Amino acid sequence: MTSPYQVFVTALPDVCPTAPHRMVFTADADGRCEVFAWDGAAGRARQVTDSPGGTFHRAIDAAGHVWWFEEDPAGRGRWWFQHFDGGPRLPGLPGAPLGQPRGLAVTADGVTAAAFRQGRETSVLVGRRGRVPREVVRTGRACRLGGISADGALIALASSADDVDAVTVHTRDGRLVAELPGAGRPGGRLWCQGFSPRPGHTELLLVRDLGDRYAPATWAPDSGLRTHSWCTFDTEITARWCPESRTVLVRQDRHGRSLLHRVDLDARRRTVVPTPVGSLLDAAPRSGGAVDCLWTDTAHPPVLRRTPGTVDPSSPADAGPLLLPPSGPSTVVPGRHTDRWTPVGPGRVHSLLSLPQAEGDAPPPAVFLVHGGPADHDRDAYDATVHSLVASGYAVVRVNYRGSTGYGPHWRRDFTAGVGHTQVEDLTAVRADLVSAGLIAGDACALWGVSWGAYLVLLALGTRPGLWQAGVAVKPVADWVAAHRATTPALRALDVKLFGGGPDEVPERYAASSPITYAAKVSAPLLVVGAAHDDKCPPGQIRAYLDALAAAGVPHDALWLDTGHDGYDGAAHVAVLRRALGFLRDRLPDPAHRAIGRPPAPTGGLRSR
Repeated sequence: MTSPYQVFVTALPDVCPTAPHRMVFTADADGRCEVFAWDGAAGRARQVTDSPGGTFHRAIDAAGHVWWFEEDPAGRGRWWFQHFDGGPRLPGLPGAPLGQPRGLAVTADGVTAAAFRQGRETSVLVGRRGRVPREVVRTGRACRLGGISADGALIALASSADDVDAVTVHTRDGRLVAELPGAGRPGGRLWCQGFSPRPGHTELLLVRDLGDRYAPATWAPDSGLRTHSWCTFDTEITARWCPESRTVLVRQDRHGRSLLHRVDLDARRRTVVPTPVGSLLDAAPRSGGAVDCLWTDTAHPPVLRRTPGTVDPSSPADAGPLLLPPSGPSTVVPGRHTDRWTPVGPGRVHSLLSLPQAEGDAPPPAVFLVHGGPADHDRDAYDATVHSLVASGYAVVRVNYRGSTGYGPHWRRDFTAGVGHTQVEDLTAVRADLVSAGLIAGDACALWGVSWGAYLVLLALGTRPGLWQAGVAVKPVADWVAAHRATTPALRALDVKLFGGGPDEVPERYAASSPITYAAKVSAPLLVVGAAHDDKCPPGQIRAYLDALAAAGVPHDALWLDTGHDGYDGAAHVAVLRRALGFLRDRLPDPAHRAIGRPPAPTGGLRSR
């Protein structure tokens, strides 16, 4: 891999509400993720940020100012802004204390709201661009900014979808207006999707879990909370307001791929927006009925696509400004990419299978890439690790085990065998199915995961030691008790939900699901990667696990990164990829005779817990 690291775009550009040709996006800058301003009419880009660790959070307001969040390795920092055309960089909210970003919103007339996590608390500041703000809300709950109404009068705060008050609505001076319940209702869970962008409208868009399906919901000061149960979906959805009507664009995750729907709340009508088979990493409605989306599948990196609006699709006016600078020729991932459904206790587990081009009859060695979350799923989407592995001659298996999203509420809630153990059961079942079918080599199977996926790697190696010949665990949970005590408030709340209590209340459940309990039983060579500033999967509990491996004489390697859990500098990502590929080459049968092309330069980011 001699090519430089490049970061690909994983979200659509943010568009200036008053000047749609002015956009801001994140992209590669010498191997780091940085913020760029893009003039789609002139076809001109300008790099806005240049941070040693990269920059990810960005926005553009109606006055044409680019915002970005400048943070330290622990994720703490402040918002800055600069005019779209350049000029001095200025503090967005002067005097605001250091914190971790939990959302920014700016109205058309410049009212600015920003949420920050500071220690165990979340605070919301309100002010105007470049002026000292005032704190209007402070809470001990882990929250994010859910949006600000078009007139700046109301602010939504979103906490866990399971909370009794999953969404709260406040006035601009902090007075509580509404508490919208999540847990405690049938189905319970509630997600905030933002206020209507139309002037004069204060309607808040939400998604409701009905127990076995999902539906859009709305809240308004005069009508309260309303669930649109005439329009339900069998798997997870996200939603966005359309800019010119009471219509919603719904993106549905279903069986590892994406579907797009336009929902007219007044007419009670739902229509499918045609899109190619694959995954939509992002989708946004534009004026005139057009839809922009970021499409990908396993074989192709993300590309921007636009569906036509209500006017002549051949008209230059309908095409609008060029979304992003044109990219070079698209890479195509070699090999054959298909699906596999494997029977398990409650149904069938879905896997995405990528096979190298065979040169002979022997099945290839296989790497199981284990996704994080657990409330996430592997998509039919480009993944540089998949590309590198398949090009090197390995089969790649991505399993959407029980607990994954995209397969309905019942699948997502199924932890029948216990936290982690249910997921390991599914990984084991898929491995047995693929080996039995002669698709992968039974004596050459490795596991590779990040965050929660890395946790499952460690648990599988310790509880099914004879099945796996190598493991790569990047930023794992290795000791649930120690991780729980040192992690973020949001993840502590997730732990309590998963285990049915804290470690002092149900210690036996934490012990039964902790990889450190089984460290002495690991027999496969193992590479563990930790991050020195990781607050989600803290370094202390990883070091304790490594000590347990050493005490038991288990062969292992360790790599430490000077980053937090999420990183925007490609150097750390490529270091992990190179180290892991070398580690696997030394410990699995040589797949070189199957390689059909040099592995690509890695692109994209690591998964999160």
